[in-house]
Amino acid sequence: QVQLVESGGGLVQAGGSLRLSCAASARTFARYARGWFRQAPGKEREFVAAINWSGGSTYYADSVKGRFTISRDNAKNTVYLQMNSLKPEDTAVYYCAAGAVTETTIEAYPYWGQGTQVTVSS
Repeated sequence: QVQLVESGGGLVQAGGSLRLSCAASARTFARYARGWFRQAPGKEREFVAAINWSGGSTYYADSVKGRFTISRDNAKNTVYLQMNSLKPEDTAVYYCAAGAVTETTIEAYPYWGQGTQVTVSS
């Protein structure tokens, strides 16, 4: 069974940093685009960042541009989200996803992790 497992979430003060990881169970995910999304309480899930299969192209939501960096290590089947200068409004459950194309929409990603909580205190 194909799985995506996120880790690295936690509680951090505003201005701090966290690095999320998402490990894939199947070697075939090395050829998949990967995305990060987040969902805050009472809000819809939203796009955060995406990276193509080679790591050569990255995309970011305007709200995180310049603060977050997505990267991947295909030898480890893992994608990362480095989050710097965190703000209370970044508080959400963060989900990683995998799909055949690099997109910013939820519908483009058929594979999802279970999510990891990120809480930023003011």
